[in-house]
Amino acid sequence: MRTYLDCIPCFVRQSLEAARLASDDENLHRKILERALKTAAAWDYSIPPPGLGQGVHRAIRELSGVDDPYGETKTRFTGYLMELVPELEQRVARADDPFLAALKLAVAGNVIDFGINIHLTRSDIDRAVESALAWEPDRESVEAFRNALAASAKILYAGDNAGEIVFDKLFIRWINELFAPVEVTFVARGCPILNDVTLEDSRRAGIEEVARLIDNGSDAPGCLLDDCSAEFHAALDEAGMVISKGQGNYETLSEIPHQTFFLLKAKCSCIALDIGVAEGDLILLHKPPDKTGNPA
Repeated sequence: MRTYLDCIPCFVRQSLEAARLASDDENLHRKILERALKTAAAWDYSIPPPGLGQGVHRAIRELSGVDDPYGETKTRFTGYLMELVPELEQRVARADDPFLAALKLAVAGNVIDFGINIHLTRSDIDRAVESALAWEPDRESVEAFRNALAASAKILYAGDNAGEIVFDKLFIRWINELFAPVEVTFVARGCPILNDVTLEDSRRAGIEEVARLIDNGSDAPGCLLDDCSAEFHAALDEAGMVISKGQGNYETLSEIPHQTFFLLKAKCSCIALDIGVAEGDLILLHKPPDKTGNPA
């Protein structure tokens, strides 16, 4: 996905919010904001938005000396969500269609995005869970999802946000149970950026109990293919299908040739416009492999 004009004020806002998390120094805030504006002014709009986010947040780390401004908040929200796991596991197990219930929760988790809403609360998460469980995704896409899982020996699961991975873990557990034998590779970010999931966040949530864990080698809030590691590309090439969580992964993986299922909430007008949905919609988007076919 290309960068839209409306992406620019979003990244400028993010830069100021992250600066204030990193420091109370208003002079530092000003310097970070000036750097963000200069980066945005020179941006190539053909590059996906996470490339701009990468540049802006590199500047924040460089100028503030703080590697992970969102670290404390990520840990707190992950802890809260892990408290919900026993109840959510029971709700999924009791559902008429546990796979569909777990899928809905995986999409619900995508509301946990401090790049969009830094003031997110526990009540917001609780409402997201109830809203997602009442959501009715496109039936054809759900059936295509089941069929792809049944036909794939290896799956690449591109994670998005910390906290959200608690829902991902629950979904992957059901994938393993219903579609065995299958090997799921969960992909985290290469280093802290926004509240995106890192290896440390993934291990804290216990992702390795249900999936092989790697990072993509990049410090962008997405999977910028030219910036990702050889390990990531090997896992992508071997995958029979891709499960892509969240906006940053949609922005960077929407044009790959692999069969891909995008699970996200359209949290901004640019994503909604690009996909062709209403802002705020929950999304299960199936992109079949292109005419060259999936390499796996």
